[in-house]
Amino acid sequence: MSIRERAASADIAQKELWSLGEQERVKAIKNIALNLQEKKGLIIEANKKDIEKAHEEGLSEALIDRLTLNDKRIEDMAESVMSVASSPKVVGEIISEYKRDDGLLIQKERIPLGVIAMIFESRPNVVVDSSVLALKSGNAICLKGGKEALESNKILTQIVKESIQDIVDPNVIQLLDSKEDVAEIISLKESIDLVIPRGGEDLIQYIYENAKVPVIAHFKGLCHIYVHKDADLKKAHDICINAKVQRPGVCNAMETLLVHRDIAESFLSKLLPDLDEESVEIRGCPQTCQIFKKSMSANLSDYFTEYLDKILSIKVVHSLEEAISHINEHGTQHTESIVAQDPEAIKIFQKKIDASCLMANASTRFNDGGELGLGAELGISTTKLHAYGPMGAREITTTRFIVNGDGHIRK
Repeated sequence: MSIRERAASADIAQKELWSLGEQERVKAIKNIALNLQEKKGLIIEANKKDIEKAHEEGLSEALIDRLTLNDKRIEDMAESVMSVASSPKVVGEIISEYKRDDGLLIQKERIPLGVIAMIFESRPNVVVDSSVLALKSGNAICLKGGKEALESNKILTQIVKESIQDIVDPNVIQLLDSKEDVAEIISLKESIDLVIPRGGEDLIQYIYENAKVPVIAHFKGLCHIYVHKDADLKKAHDICINAKVQRPGVCNAMETLLVHRDIAESFLSKLLPDLDEESVEIRGCPQTCQIFKKSMSANLSDYFTEYLDKILSIKVVHSLEEAISHINEHGTQHTESIVAQDPEAIKIFQKKIDASCLMANASTRFNDGGELGLGAELGISTTKLHAYGPMGAREITTTRFIVNGDGHIRK
């Protein structure tokens, strides 16, 4: 089928999905979790082909980590799917109700958006997360992943479609596999209701400039942690190690560390050797370089860079206000964190910084749909229309009015 025909078939299948009861949707989602566990070997076998190709093409270790599926990550995927299945009903939820004096009942009902085009890079788990969130919210989804994850994306899509075929038309899930498909899918106003790009800046910019349908973008995550002068330095140390090292190739990893000058010497003299032990390259301001001799000098562009790798920019600041100013100038409205004990400092930080998720005394790594109770996510929106932050099932719905009368006429 052509891209136009596949989008049209997704549109037709979405109407069927919308009409399903919640119990049937949940059954379809649970089937996916069971099949992911049963077919773990097939998934790993397909993923190995992608990993081998990635090594041949010289992709960075951080990007290969994003691409890799192993036993634990597949178990985590299945657990995430079950979490979505058990989450509260979305389709048909009445979110408000008002009865007028004349008895006219006005309700607001949650409904699907329709057909979503999801365009992403590297991480094959997006296939599963996006599919189950689409099923839960009554949306069809057209998935376009990067070529680096082609074999993994194919097997995961096959498993999803086989899992739901006895319950709903499997055309609600479509996998596109050609680079040329992107240009066409973002122009199909008659079939596609929303495009969600999740990947590099060039990809997102291209879609923003060329799409003929609405776009919700997952822009880059240039995430900061600011360590205030009164911070608990042990907690700050552990938070920073986690935010940079646990998975450096993901969008909620810390890319810049800001440290108040009053505690810079005592804090950085212990933190930076530990980061060095984890093979993190330090690019710092002059004071950072004095404290840790192995640091490279940071230039202006470093503070505007999302590394997605074991590289960290560091700057010593004179005040909370300077830290806020730096974040507002260099941040990308993704995730920002403060480590402090003073509640007033935390309050000022959270009031003066605009980001989709603000942390206090916690790692930036918590800005994730699963960690924030959404079960999974399609991405983290850094724009405010129609969602801001992680997008779960509820964030890919809209609402309509249902009005019930008894022969009411307007006077």
